[in-house]
Amino acid sequence: MILLLVDLICFVIATALILGIYPSSAMRLTTRIKLIHGLILAGAVFLFRFILRIYSQSWRYANESAYLSFILADSLGGLLYYGISSQFMVWKISFIHALAIVSAELLFTLSVRFLYQWKRARERGGGLTLFKKRKDPSARIKTRIAIVGASDMGVPLAEDLLRQHDAIYEPVCFFDNNPERIGGYIGSLKIYAEDEYIPDVAQKLGIETFVIAVPSEDPAYIQSLFEKYKQTGRQVLIYDFPHNNLGGEGKTRSIREINIEDLLPRELVTGLDDTVTNYYRDQTILVTGAGGSIGSELCRQLCQLKPKLLVMLDINENGVYDLSQELQLQNKGAVRLQIEIASVRDSQKMDEVVGRYKPSIVFHAAAHKHVPLMEHNPEEAIKNNVLGTYNMASAAEKHGVRRFLLISTDKAVNPTNIMGASKRLCEMIVQSRTGSATDFVAVRFGNVLNSNGSVIPIFKRQIAAGGPVTITDNEVIRYFMMIPEAAQLVLQSACKASNGEIYVLNMGRPVKILDLAKNMIRLSGFEPYVDIDIVEIGLRPGEKLYEELLVHADSTRQTEDRHIFIELEQGLERADIDNKIEELKQALSPDSRQSVKELLMALVPTYHEAEEVNRYARDAAEMKEAQEAHQAQPKEIAL
Repeated sequence: MILLLVDLICFVIATALILGIYPSSAMRLTTRIKLIHGLILAGAVFLFRFILRIYSQSWRYANESAYLSFILADSLGGLLYYGISSQFMVWKISFIHALAIVSAELLFTLSVRFLYQWKRARERGGGLTLFKKRKDPSARIKTRIAIVGASDMGVPLAEDLLRQHDAIYEPVCFFDNNPERIGGYIGSLKIYAEDEYIPDVAQKLGIETFVIAVPSEDPAYIQSLFEKYKQTGRQVLIYDFPHNNLGGEGKTRSIREINIEDLLPRELVTGLDDTVTNYYRDQTILVTGAGGSIGSELCRQLCQLKPKLLVMLDINENGVYDLSQELQLQNKGAVRLQIEIASVRDSQKMDEVVGRYKPSIVFHAAAHKHVPLMEHNPEEAIKNNVLGTYNMASAAEKHGVRRFLLISTDKAVNPTNIMGASKRLCEMIVQSRTGSATDFVAVRFGNVLNSNGSVIPIFKRQIAAGGPVTITDNEVIRYFMMIPEAAQLVLQSACKASNGEIYVLNMGRPVKILDLAKNMIRLSGFEPYVDIDIVEIGLRPGEKLYEELLVHADSTRQTEDRHIFIELEQGLERADIDNKIEELKQALSPDSRQSVKELLMALVPTYHEAEEVNRYARDAAEMKEAQEAHQAQPKEIAL
């Protein structure tokens, strides 16, 4: 309506200007006759504008075809007016005058639109581009796509694709949920509503693929769009705009398949501030477990922060060697790298390594993490996780390391298994050293997607094999985050934490493993329980239905970073921890599995049997469901 009003004003100004400045050579027309001629000309012009859908066009993103349509409408309107005037009007104006009026109002109107479009393009951070679908007889057959999102993300995508002759995709329309856009046009592409008629439109236009291009990082919204358009039976892709990539330099725009990471119900973390960057620059840093999922990502991101020396320690020679080759290729010698093949179990070796390099910061990521394996091998969990942490902490303290950071896990909270209990004892070691000159801190987070041995790679292999996808229990829930994101938050925590603190990363909402399996099957182009079955196999030894992030949920403090919390808990005395460690050392033997477990339960008061915890969780869930059902029942009204 605003554009229509602007056009009417431009038309009035142009008509008054031409008839006022250049009166008819034959005679001076009266104001009444001029008004009649103006109304007829306006009626003819605006008639063709509506016929050619000028006011259905989104002029924010208009291309040259829209401008040409405007010129054509006004030209046809001018010709219609002149025909009417010549045949039916007694008092006439010349063809030159009619042409001048049409030309003047076109100039005014199109100038307004061009300035508006230029202003919006500047606001988007780019220049003014006019795109047009060009026919190339020699071009290969392209995939016909519909772009979901007629906004500042979807429209530039259409521009790029229609401008490139070698593009493999051909946009044919938009889909959007904004009522103000629905039914309009951007160039030659119509905007359709996200409603029940999507399959009909897809069939009519021959759409093969839907591309989600919305400026949103809300995974729940992305998932809803994926499910909606997947129901059409077409492929659904996502436009990977640079700001959706986590912390990556040199990322380019691309159309790709939707990954499970895109559907993760949490707010993504991107980038490190200058405070964090400056903290690590020109420092000597030691990372244990450098060949693992978290350790290797920490090394990748640390290399970008330009430390003086990065020491990568791991017992896995193949993993850390591959990592060193990758980093050398990426950094081209900008960061000095050193590999140490050693086990954190070896206290003498750890003392020697820390004493030789004298790092200012130690990231302790080395640990056994597989719950079922550690249930069967509890003595190995003690040797590697507990004693390994104790050895590294002692060496760091002895040689004046400025900050020691332990990578912990949500399984350390109210543990139900050997692995979790061992990591809780590691946290207790860190908490007991508050009086040290070295700052000892811990960072606790949940599962990371695509880490070694995680559920995602397992599901992928099962789907590739045709199924079934196996889950332990339909009620199991877990917290998830991406590996780069976890590493970034660890780096942020390490430079801000105080001695003895446990930092807890905000993991977002927990995810049901059953829902995760269903989403991965759908992302692979199959239907759960139809194409690929999902089978429940029962909880594994030591596994609980749910994970927690806080030992004491009521004793937390949020940091200046909303993604990081501090658990406020009083740790044990140093002497008490040292005594516990000695007890564990004395208990270790080839036949010590049961005794080690019993001792660990005594040392970690929050450690309980998984069966007991899961039974309580099921009972609590059933009680909650019963209460909700009772509350939902209609109440009898006494008269």
